[in-house]
Amino acid sequence: MTVQPPNTTPKPIPDTKAPSSLLPNLPRNANVLIVRLRSIGDVVLTLPALQALHEWRPDLRIHMLVERLSAPLLEGHPAIAEVIVLRKFWETVRLLRQREFSIAFNMHGGPTSAFLTRLSGAPVRVCWAQRQFSSFYNVHVPIHFPVAGRMEMHTAEHRLQQLLYTGLPEMPLPAAKVYVNTDAADRVRRKLAEQGIGPDQPYAVMRPGASQANKRWPTKRFAAIAQWLREAHGIATVVNLGPGDEQIVAEVKQRFARLGIIVSDLDLRGLVALLAGSSLFIGNDTGPTHIAAALGRKCVVIFGASDSKVWSPWKTEYRLLENPFPCKQCPQGKCESLAASQCISAISVDEVRDACEALLQKSQEPRLRSSGSRE
Repeated sequence: MTVQPPNTTPKPIPDTKAPSSLLPNLPRNANVLIVRLRSIGDVVLTLPALQALHEWRPDLRIHMLVERLSAPLLEGHPAIAEVIVLRKFWETVRLLRQREFSIAFNMHGGPTSAFLTRLSGAPVRVCWAQRQFSSFYNVHVPIHFPVAGRMEMHTAEHRLQQLLYTGLPEMPLPAAKVYVNTDAADRVRRKLAEQGIGPDQPYAVMRPGASQANKRWPTKRFAAIAQWLREAHGIATVVNLGPGDEQIVAEVKQRFARLGIIVSDLDLRGLVALLAGSSLFIGNDTGPTHIAAALGRKCVVIFGASDSKVWSPWKTEYRLLENPFPCKQCPQGKCESLAASQCISAISVDEVRDACEALLQKSQEPRLRSSGSRE
């Protein structure tokens, strides 16, 4: 028997000077790396772009590198072949190189993601132009590359930008989707039942925290909405607190002592299940807002010093409240002419109540999307 020598012919080098040919010319079943570290809201808003890529080329194997906190958001997602959880740096590099990626997209852009993308072994490495360590990439997406003919865009559309530039055909961007873990859903139902909220009791989830003081609507106004929901609609309130909310814990406990239950010990799977079972979500501009939207929950979102055009809920029914000041989206912690930030405190209880009322008039029973389903 003749033994054939090993094939040492080098793989063809993709033409990075013709970026729109890169995705169409990938071989069948090619491995594609998506890097998106840090916040849960950003991870959720990356999912519509990945779903669009999957619908166009379902043969491609999409691997997503995220931090451990965000990994549960990707469980059961039909577009994602593998979730790679960030580990120690060189351990992560070894995991990436084992997969022989044909192309890598850095949809984060920070230094850690830049080094991981560079060392991933992918011959094509894509990021936006003018980012840190630009020499690590051989495809630079122009920062003003249009999506749907526009240069101003939502965060979900911004994630699509890299894929369009490298050859994904323009198409309607779908909603984000996250899936409920059935064990977590059972645990949340039991926890709510222990607090007096049975399976037939409608409830709203409130998220009064935020990463900055000028993105937090006053807690006492959330409490006023909770009281109105109970008296006018018979809707219970579940207040969810998370990491970073230590500054408001005492006030939340005081304000909601007789108005609702406070849940602060849920992991991310539990938070997804809690939101999925709710009739309404009311909160500031935070990551859980985008999870609620991805679950198809109706959302009332209160904006302070962040850009609602960029961070509004994506493709769910919602009402958005923001201040009327020309200086909104101010990066400062306080107004220049006042002692404290006024941008979010200018929004009244009446405005938020009217927004809730408008959504509740169209209310329907929530339906859990199970991680075992493929809707």
